[in-house]
Amino acid sequence: MQTIFVQVKCELGRAYQVAEAAVEQVEATSEVHSISGAYDLLLKCYLEDGDDIGHFVAERIQTLPGVKDTFTIIAFKAFG
Repeated sequence: MQTIFVQVKCELGRAYQVAEAAVEQVEATSEVHSISGAYDLLLKCYLEDGDDIGHFVAERIQTLPGVKDTFTIIAFKAFG
């Protein structure tokens, strides 16, 4: 499994709708957190080994209604 974190910037007033859509429509999404800073949401996603991360983000996350921008972080190893 590959773990990625996707920071999502939402259209004004749409963060809760985007979070709900990510949980309901994107089965690879494990957790969604509301965060402070430049982005509104942090998604933790698990992808199968070999899945194309770029296609996943572009086709599954960036196309959710209300998403303005994303920033993807690839995790190498979890400790603890």
